[in-house]
Amino acid sequence: MKFWVGVTDNNWFGFLADLKPDEVNFWRPSGKTFGVIDTGAPFLFKLHSPLDFIVGGGFFVRSYTLPLTLAWDAFHSKNGAPDIQSLRSLIQGHRPNIGFNPEIGCIILNEPFFFPRDLWIKIPASWKSNIVSGKKYNTTETDGRELWKQVEEKIIQLRIEQPGIGQTSLALPETPAYGQEYLTRARLGQGAFRILVTDAYHRRCSITGERTLPVLQASHIKPLSQEGPNRTDNGLLLRSDLHILFDKGYMTVTPDYRVEVSRRIREEFNNGKLYYPLHGNFIQNLPDDPGDHPDKEFLRWHNEEVYVG
Repeated sequence: MKFWVGVTDNNWFGFLADLKPDEVNFWRPSGKTFGVIDTGAPFLFKLHSPLDFIVGGGFFVRSYTLPLTLAWDAFHSKNGAPDIQSLRSLIQGHRPNIGFNPEIGCIILNEPFFFPRDLWIKIPASWKSNIVSGKKYNTTETDGRELWKQVEEKIIQLRIEQPGIGQTSLALPETPAYGQEYLTRARLGQGAFRILVTDAYHRRCSITGERTLPVLQASHIKPLSQEGPNRTDNGLLLRSDLHILFDKGYMTVTPDYRVEVSRRIREEFNNGKLYYPLHGNFIQNLPDDPGDHPDKEFLRWHNEEVYVG
């Protein structure tokens, strides 16, 4: 197994260790993406010197270059800052003159874990002091195997001390899931869901093709309150007004990807001229990967349980 040890801002770690979120955005001020390890692989946190310890980690989902405002809307304090102004200031500390809405590199990590001080792990001897961003390890090699063994031991200890933490990934299965299998099996957070859906639909409304990013929202077909998962095939990227209509049942998408607009808009509001031209149209914009297409069973559920007809 290949995994990454990333050099981590000490304050970022401290803030999130107190918060204990279900996901984090390990952002990079440069705007560079990250693709060194597979989806589902561990990404460990190593503090800046002189605190040369591995202090926690998470499980890699995806890496994107995102506008600051979208990163904040998706993850809020899970970016490691209490508000967007603080986050912008942190980025400016590394990259002056960034402007109002810079593009930043975002490494989405699922089910992060944070070791208390007594569980910190000393970095391997193979770690060089001139490493700036991080280092890849492999459990087929001695130092990687020994390091991951220590991490497993600390995770087990952590779960004894904090029951219920990381029920999916921290179960440490003998055969970890990677790639699409991980995205299907893992309990992804709301921020990861939003970004995965936004990317799958190429930042375009699935129904209208609208590209104005601030008004596009990732909609659950079957909501979390009804045990719908945070998976791309349970999502549609919709313009914000269409998202509201979809959630309230005034609009739906059939299992053959045809849009239906309820007659109730006209009956209840004496309006709907913006929406009825969409009735009968097929979705304009589907993800490239068929595995990300809206699941027909989720769509059928929305047709039967939410759509008011």
